[in-house]
Amino acid sequence: MLAGEPAPTGPARRGAKPPVFPVAAIDDPALPEVLAELAAARADEMDADTVNRELSIARKAIGWWQRQGWIEGAPTIGIERRPAPPDRTKALAENQIAALWRLDVALREKTFGKMLYESAARADEVLCLNVEDLYPQDKRGRITAKGGATEWIHWQSGTAQLLPRLIARRTRGPLFLTDRKAPAGTPMLDVCPETGRARLSYRRAEEIFEENTRLLANPLASPEDIEDLAGLTLHRLRHSALTHDAEGGSSTPSAAGPLQARLRPVPGAVRPSQC
Repeated sequence: MLAGEPAPTGPARRGAKPPVFPVAAIDDPALPEVLAELAAARADEMDADTVNRELSIARKAIGWWQRQGWIEGAPTIGIERRPAPPDRTKALAENQIAALWRLDVALREKTFGKMLYESAARADEVLCLNVEDLYPQDKRGRITAKGGATEWIHWQSGTAQLLPRLIARRTRGPLFLTDRKAPAGTPMLDVCPETGRARLSYRRAEEIFEENTRLLANPLASPEDIEDLAGLTLHRLRHSALTHDAEGGSSTPSAAGPLQARLRPVPGAVRPSQC
């Protein structure tokens, strides 16, 4: 691109030899306009991540040449990075999951995230849990699954260690609560009779999770830009759990901690009211 030539695409990229280009030519007054046109054409051909990566490489090289005193110009200064929306479908890597658990978040959010990942249940199912639906000694809870069936979800030691602190001395009512008292008109099934606080909604849980994970989803973003970027979604956390289960072979019935054991029907259960 610095030589005024279009970058190769497709199979031609592999093993392509760059043209000879004198560094001093970067100070050519006509280069910024030519470069801007080539960058725009490149953006039409490739995805945003590729274009941004190439632009970053060019700027680092130009900056190094400037520090050597070889050039003065900065021909890429008017070229903006292309917006690259985060991938909301790809499973998180194991190191990203580990980083998620290290976030400095409230006990409620830490417990909710752990339970979602360890159980692979849907967020709305977990939010409908009541304290009386839990069997902590067995690391399981009774939920109303999609379609109305009553089933078990199973969790692991991470959730088991956090639950007693979250429940405290409560014996009934919604497991995950809002920070404030329930507003007038809130259905009684969604109000904790011991604290008067309301059940945490899916919308609010999603908002909090997205805010808490913005830096994790955009590790290269600057602090001043992070507020304008999107974080992770609750669905992506569940998708990661299912993916890691499959990759580890735990989706087979004979495997230890099988996925099938996470959601088992409760024999003879009566369908409860939907929360």
